[in-house]
Amino acid sequence: MSKYLVAPLNWGLGHASRCVPLVRRLLEEGHEVILGGDGESLTLLRRHFPKLRYTYLAPLNLQYSAGKSQVWAMLKALPKLVVWSMKDHLMLQAILREEHIDGIISDNRFGLYINQPTTNDHRPTTIYLTHQLSIMLPKGWRWFEPLVARLHARIYARYNKVWVPDYEEKAISLAGELSHPQLSILNSQFSILNYIGPLSRFSILDRQTTNDELRTTNYDVVAVLSGLEPQRTALEKEIIARYQDTQEKVLIVQGLMHRPSTRIKRANLTIVPTMGDAELMAAMKGAKHIIARSGYSTIMDLEALGMIKKAELIPTPGQPEQEYLAFWTQNRGS
Repeated sequence: MSKYLVAPLNWGLGHASRCVPLVRRLLEEGHEVILGGDGESLTLLRRHFPKLRYTYLAPLNLQYSAGKSQVWAMLKALPKLVVWSMKDHLMLQAILREEHIDGIISDNRFGLYINQPTTNDHRPTTIYLTHQLSIMLPKGWRWFEPLVARLHARIYARYNKVWVPDYEEKAISLAGELSHPQLSILNSQFSILNYIGPLSRFSILDRQTTNDELRTTNYDVVAVLSGLEPQRTALEKEIIARYQDTQEKVLIVQGLMHRPSTRIKRANLTIVPTMGDAELMAAMKGAKHIIARSGYSTIMDLEALGMIKKAELIPTPGQPEQEYLAFWTQNRGS
């Protein structure tokens, strides 16, 4: 039995949700798992695995711009990202002095690598989880993309392995160019890449759900929200305005882990901060229409449930990755 630290990035809930099946698999194999992270991302993992130990890592508190461009917001965030990564690295060293960790799975947390062996020459295996081997930038900045991709490659080259949650064959992949960049960008890092297939927290639940359970849901529209503020709230307001004067029954899942789990009823609208996986899956499968951001974890969930075709994917304004994923998902296989 080995001991693993699993730590997702706190940037929306997608990084944490796709770690759920990884943690389940490790536990099924008899390993011990410690959850790591910060903010709502760590809260999501703790709710899924309340009996597991957890440890706090460096907090990352970022916000998007309220406008259609995120360039300046991200440029302003760069110094904070560097400091955050350094703090994460130092906190990991402290954890390793106290715990005999055999493996570290970092979902886009830059600083969870090992410089040198820990006590008694023990070196944990470090795994970096990402679907963004290629980085997409807004128009006017795309000339900068190869350099950014190489900088990212320098980050994950510090890890023993890179796990890509996608299919290895680009033609059927869910992330397209994001997970299948030109080989010249990867350079020598290609040897540490492993395409492990899509990860969805719904995969196991979907096989266990019966038709009777699906009949208990009767929403016409289910909106599943996530992501950084203020864009998360902006989309929520847009959906309320679209449906509040209609006859359609609408469920809005806000994606707010720290809110009390209280349902708000407004005529045809039902608003909840968050839902358990089984309940959310049943609501989505029973709905006629689904609305969500085009984040990669959301796309993996929709693919696992076979519900891509009835989903309306709305990219976060100014986020080229989500704009590309919405386009690729709509046109994949056509």
